[in-house]
Amino acid sequence: MTDNLVVSGHPLVEHKITQLRDTTTDFRQFRSIVAELSMILAYEATADLDTKPVEVQTPLTTTAGNKFDERVGLVPILRAGLGMVDGMLSLIPQAEVWHLGFYRDEETLQPVIYYNKLPEDLSTHTCFILDPMLATGGSALAAVDILKQRGVTRVKFVGLLAAPEGIAALQGAHNDISIHVAAVDERLTNTADAPAGFPPGFIWPGLGDAGDRQFGTR
Repeated sequence: MTDNLVVSGHPLVEHKITQLRDTTTDFRQFRSIVAELSMILAYEATADLDTKPVEVQTPLTTTAGNKFDERVGLVPILRAGLGMVDGMLSLIPQAEVWHLGFYRDEETLQPVIYYNKLPEDLSTHTCFILDPMLATGGSALAAVDILKQRGVTRVKFVGLLAAPEGIAALQGAHNDISIHVAAVDERLTNTADAPAGFPPGFIWPGLGDAGDRQFGTR
């Protein structure tokens, strides 16, 4: 863990990541596990959000408590990030949900945006970028740039697996972004060692294409 990188060490997270890596895990199980992991990571990633003091009536008396007091936006990166939304919403049902769509140019490995459904002014929101894989970091960087252009001052990235290259890219460009992931893998594949059927730039050992494995499109 560094100042802005939090890698969950929870035993259940390690167990579920191992299940996701396994090629025998089918898309229904995969999708369910992604949602479960997202809920656990949401619990950890929201630990520093603001609350305000309130007074409530219990069956016995009145007592002081705290009420969640932030406007939250969830920004799943299409399409793989969609699988993380329900897990996050289970803990933050009042969150708003927007969408950004990128596809990766397989020659340049750079993101190309094809869909943007964000409000114009997000200056009052804390935003969580949801993407299972932080590989090259290109999509995350592009998403942060767009959010900051809309006025966001507090952004957190929540993902399942990250490569050191993606972490370095995101930290280098935006050192104010908190990164919450389940695990950090060894590296990205390159042209010399990319397995058949996978272009360079995939996380190694990874879990394959998170979108395909969630939605049964392998």
